[in-house]
Amino acid sequence: MPIKRQCEYTDCPVEAALDLIGGKWKTMVIVLLMSRTLRFNELQRLLKGVTHRVLSLQLGDLEESGIINRHVIPDNPPKVEYSLTELGRSLKPLMTELENWG
Repeated sequence: MPIKRQCEYTDCPVEAALDLIGGKWKTMVIVLLMSRTLRFNELQRLLKGVTHRVLSLQLGDLEESGIINRHVIPDNPPKVEYSLTELGRSLKPLMTELENWG
């Protein structure tokens, strides 16, 4: 699946990858979604210290990059679930190595 947004760093693949997944909250969201699909409020509860606005922006960036899926469940009130795409799941070995290294 191709990445949906343009990256400024096409000459350096590492910089391109870090542009897409870098930052405290994005990597933590990816790690949490590796085990299961989560709703917005579940993510916010698990990510202690993240604000609603920041989490919304980070999730939007990850969705735009093709790393996560956003699924709206028509209910009253509507519920939103997040899961990894195939591209997002391909990050598992990298995240595992980062976890081991950390």
